[in-house]
Amino acid sequence: MKNLIQQLVSQALGEIAAAGGLGDTPAPQPIIERTRDPRHGDFACNVALVLAKAARRKPRDLAEQLIAALPASPAVAKVEIAGPGFINFTLATDAYRAVVSEVLTQGHEYGRSRLGQGKRIQVEFVSANPTGPLHVGHGRGAAYGAVVADLLEAVGYDVHREYYVNDAGRQMDILAASVWLRYLELCDETIPFPANGYRGDYVWDIAATLHREHGDSYRHAAEAVFEGVPADEPAGGDKEKHIDGVIEQAKQLLGDNRYRYVFELALNTILDDIRDDLGLFGVTYQEWYSERSLTESGAVNKALQRLRESGHVYEQGGALWFKSTDFGDEKDRVVVRDNGQTTYFASDIAYHMDKLERGFERVIDVWGADHHGYVPRVKAAMQAVGDDPSRLDVLLVQFAILYRGGERVQMSTRSGSFVTLRELRKEVGSDAARFFYVMRKCEQHMDFDLDLAKSQSSDNPVYYVQYAHARVCSVLRQAAEKGIPVEISAGGQNLERLTESHEQALLKSLARYPEVVEASALNEEPHQLTHYVRELANDFHTYYNAHQFLVEDAALRDARIKLILAVRQVLRNGLNLLGVSAPEKM
Repeated sequence: MKNLIQQLVSQALGEIAAAGGLGDTPAPQPIIERTRDPRHGDFACNVALVLAKAARRKPRDLAEQLIAALPASPAVAKVEIAGPGFINFTLATDAYRAVVSEVLTQGHEYGRSRLGQGKRIQVEFVSANPTGPLHVGHGRGAAYGAVVADLLEAVGYDVHREYYVNDAGRQMDILAASVWLRYLELCDETIPFPANGYRGDYVWDIAATLHREHGDSYRHAAEAVFEGVPADEPAGGDKEKHIDGVIEQAKQLLGDNRYRYVFELALNTILDDIRDDLGLFGVTYQEWYSERSLTESGAVNKALQRLRESGHVYEQGGALWFKSTDFGDEKDRVVVRDNGQTTYFASDIAYHMDKLERGFERVIDVWGADHHGYVPRVKAAMQAVGDDPSRLDVLLVQFAILYRGGERVQMSTRSGSFVTLRELRKEVGSDAARFFYVMRKCEQHMDFDLDLAKSQSSDNPVYYVQYAHARVCSVLRQAAEKGIPVEISAGGQNLERLTESHEQALLKSLARYPEVVEASALNEEPHQLTHYVRELANDFHTYYNAHQFLVEDAALRDARIKLILAVRQVLRNGLNLLGVSAPEKM
């Protein structure tokens, strides 16, 4: 509907422009919006107000000329000028009724478009360090990124979903050292476990695998492990220097090959778990991109060379620094440490260079909200190496706070005291988790009520929407049980019988769906779609409670069955984009 009005206004503008009615002003793409007050029609356009000054015309005079130039359309019942020059459009009732046939004909394709056809977008999301299982905070980023990707695909973009695997760097070394220390404990060594080590049960599990498969062959005495290592925090030392010392001892005592084996065992065990966890959550990727591959392929050196050539790095204290203050950052950033090791930031610069070199028109990063300070320096680095930072969108996702029985669930990743995504799925189900995670804007804090997510009541939004879908299916089952024919007629036959106010509300809701999908995709706001399906479900439940569908009047029955089948299809389409199932029974 919205696109139809836009086409009509565009044609009228083109005719006026061709006749010189806009002066030297080119005809713009008109913006059409739904009216907030139904008394003002269905859609409004402000193009006469926008063009009036440049065209040296009074807004209302230009609006009158536009209305006169509008092509005739049976879908439009009335067009009138409001206020200083707004043009309001009221659609014909038949135009809304035609939506039912459109939905039933297009089925799964209803609401999809080719708006982004031929354009490639990469969406990188989750990308959690493989140092432990995914927790509920990662779950929100997973659900959000997956729905954004699916929405963009629904409006025609070629979407590439990617997980950036941080398989290099200090955190992975801390994990490997933690696994080895737990392994030594299984070998009956007495180990004062580092304050900065990873303590979750999963570390014990990986250590047990190492011990089961290799016995004591990786064993070294505890005294040797901590020889010359700086004191830990509980002993009055520095926990960071202590864990770094433990890592160095592990590398020395085990040697390159054995240390690498422990490292890879930890990495692959957790990465396999992450893949399985996300797959069961309905989240899949076209690519799992290795951070180490950036170094091995020379991409990091290539990025550093481009920074040197552009004059945006300097040496100080034996380290190489990126002059990010030239681009508004609060301080310059190290890209190569004084020991010759490149930093995470250097890898990120190379990674974003590589993204654009792979031909993506836009790249979208879904990060945790704690990375907000990282955004300007990444964009600065892109500019410094000659890339366009406007091609990068960074969407920051706030942490999800769990509540059970009205009390907050405490979590700490390093200590291993956290609720995993897998545990959340087992408790509330994937459907509730996916829906709840995207009900709000990503930058808004989220309180996740576990008790509400499990409840079978109208207060539970996902249950309420799914129940609407199941209710339509139940009507069809009742018809079969009673021997009432429900073979629906073709096209728009009998739809003129849909005259009740509840039916009119449903018709208008169904017509809005393509607009909602487009807005949700282009604004990267899945919550718009969750709000829509809740409103559609509410309109249906209200209709269900007020009217009978399996009436004796065959024509009226046919029209109403068509309408609720269209509702079922749109609910199914919307839930599918949200990664939520559409059950036939509840």
